[in-house]
Amino acid sequence: MKDRMKLTPPQPTEDKGVLPTLLLIGVTLGVVALLGISGYVFYLMAKLPKVDRLADYKPPIVSQVFGDDGSLVGEFYLERRIVVPVNKMPRRLIQAFVAAEDASFYQHTGIDYFGIVRAAVKNVLSMSKKEGASTITQQVTKSMLLTSEKKFSRKIKEAILAKRMEEKLSKDEILYLYLNQIYLGGGAYGVQAAAETYFGKNVDQLNLAEIAMLAGLPKAPNTYSPIKHLEKARERQAYVLDRMVAEAYITPAEADHAKKTVISVHPMKKINSEQSAYFLEHLRIQLEEKYGEEQLYKGGLKIYTTMNAEMQRAAYESVRSGLKAVDKRQGFRGPIKYLKETEVEAFCGKIEDGIDSAALKAGESYQGVVVGFNPEKGETLVRVGDRTGVLSRKNMTWAGKVGMINHYGRPDKGNKALTLGSVIDVSVVTPDVNKAGAQYALDQTPDVQAALVAIDPRSGGVKAMVGGYDFRKSQFNRAIQAKRNAGSAFKPIIYAAALEKGLTTATVINDAEVEYPDGAGGVWKPKNYDNTFRGPVTMREGLTYSINIVSVKIMEQIGAPYTVDFAKRLGFTSKIEPNLALALGAASVSPFELTGAYAVFDNKGMLLPSYFITRVTDTDGTVLQETPAPVPVPAVSPEVSYVITNLMQSVVLSGTGHRATLNRPVAGKTGTTNDAKDAWFVGYVPQLVAGVWVGYDQERSLGASGTGGQAAAPIWAEFMQKATASMPVEDFQAPENVSFVLINPRTGRLAREGTPGAVMECFIKGSEPTRYDGDFDGAANP
Repeated sequence: MKDRMKLTPPQPTEDKGVLPTLLLIGVTLGVVALLGISGYVFYLMAKLPKVDRLADYKPPIVSQVFGDDGSLVGEFYLERRIVVPVNKMPRRLIQAFVAAEDASFYQHTGIDYFGIVRAAVKNVLSMSKKEGASTITQQVTKSMLLTSEKKFSRKIKEAILAKRMEEKLSKDEILYLYLNQIYLGGGAYGVQAAAETYFGKNVDQLNLAEIAMLAGLPKAPNTYSPIKHLEKARERQAYVLDRMVAEAYITPAEADHAKKTVISVHPMKKINSEQSAYFLEHLRIQLEEKYGEEQLYKGGLKIYTTMNAEMQRAAYESVRSGLKAVDKRQGFRGPIKYLKETEVEAFCGKIEDGIDSAALKAGESYQGVVVGFNPEKGETLVRVGDRTGVLSRKNMTWAGKVGMINHYGRPDKGNKALTLGSVIDVSVVTPDVNKAGAQYALDQTPDVQAALVAIDPRSGGVKAMVGGYDFRKSQFNRAIQAKRNAGSAFKPIIYAAALEKGLTTATVINDAEVEYPDGAGGVWKPKNYDNTFRGPVTMREGLTYSINIVSVKIMEQIGAPYTVDFAKRLGFTSKIEPNLALALGAASVSPFELTGAYAVFDNKGMLLPSYFITRVTDTDGTVLQETPAPVPVPAVSPEVSYVITNLMQSVVLSGTGHRATLNRPVAGKTGTTNDAKDAWFVGYVPQLVAGVWVGYDQERSLGASGTGGQAAAPIWAEFMQKATASMPVEDFQAPENVSFVLINPRTGRLAREGTPGAVMECFIKGSEPTRYDGDFDGAANP
């Protein structure tokens, strides 16, 4: 047993090579990662856009549209920007943006490393992203050279490009790009557009208080908008002023004075593209086809047009008010929709976002939500955006008796009552103050549509055009694109053709029942609008009272083919069928065509092509397009033009067009188609011709008050009253070859002085009556 071996447990072996191995692996991975990152960076650098092109970069510039007096009437752009050189900007404006956005701008070379560390520390301490560290140079690269993707790779690209940009461009060149490129809210890109948008000034006219307010916008343009959130804008303004003091750009006293300066948010009078939308869209189609999208939307074209801004505004307002009147005569259709109580807040938020002013505008219409009732006073509480106002019974009388139901939800079918949550249109009677106390009137967006065209008959220039009630909802331009039956508004063309054929104002036509074969084995019996027959009447009476039978018999006498040829001479391009139904206006034509034809009569028989654009230039002033003065073409004799004008004066003075009277000589004609599906009035004074059409896109009756005299003539009269306000009163001048003689309108023969009912009538010389009442056939004139 002594020889037995003593056993001991094995001892662990110490591995002295593990630590170096791990270290080697770590270093290897680090080198690989570094090589990978370096490779990735070099890969990105190879694919980055060239910075060099920014040296000659021209920011997209607004193309501007000017009216006939040189005033700005419209703009075409993707971004509303008006470029200003840095040397035209106030130095303090530059200092304000630098102080607020990038205090070390003049020291860094594209990246503010200290700013990055500072922002990181602040963000960690606050546990959220409270502060960014992008320099102005980085902001320029982000907006002009990179996409908006939110990836880490973009940050790397941004840093590389910022460094490159600082090497290629001067600080002033970078500021030029930044201050002309940056979005500052309200649809404004760049400091000049922003100065106009918020303060109605050019950038070089801004004071320190306004400058600081603009410089506070890049962080959150909508949040700090002085138009919508003035108090927040002031808070941000104070921050900018304090930063300017800290950077020694201004003194504390100057900052205090700026903080106390009253800010007048007075936007430059905006171009109301809404009122000119159809006119501008017609231009856009032509210009885009000719110059392309790039040049039209970014090239800074200057487009000079025939539009008269005041007439265009009058046309827009007249169509809007006229259609509302027509629509309200059809009755209240009920609320637009019904909201649940939980949906009201979100709906009102969207409405508020679309209101571009601190207070609602008197006369403007908005969508509101019924949020309460006061039955004792007969009042409905309506919320528009963030404000609540009152809709009284007296301000909704046009709608008749409208019930009030004090709960949410849709009423029984067919019931047009207001419930809580009802969405309705209201117009502002008394604007709100501090978002409270507004007085509303019940309104309604018309289903019915209209078009209005106004042309200068002496030049052919289109002065105003409206193609519908609301361009935002329907871009279909009814003034040019709609082809509708002209109804009795076509009769002056027939009567003028008859005058050319030898008939006269005193030609007597028997207004009596008549019938014609309809070509299908039956008969066609034309009727008068009032279903009565007057017996023998003169041509003047036939047109004055728009007697259908007279028109049919005149066309039967002169021939439908001749009438069609005559119409083509007046400029009609639509296909017009040569049949007797044309006597009742069975010709589908556009308001633009029909108004142009009347312009020939107004222009003494001379046809001038209508046009919209007079000149187009590029940003350097080089003329790209110029419209020569149109050459007039004789279409009708001056004598026929004057006599038909004289006949249409009777339509306005004592006939169907009496609602179109002005305090000056007016000639015109109403038009109403079968079942009152179309209502027309086309008329003129010596200096201006205008046409109005009213109807539904999907043809249906306008109702009992849907005649041309009731639906279209009031719109025409309202427009012309405004459009001619500054024009001298002129009369229609009779040519030398027109005579005036005394006739008996019952017989169409000459009348002696003192004959009861005798009237002076106009004739083309040689066409006057040759007999007096009582003369035997064949008797010589005394």
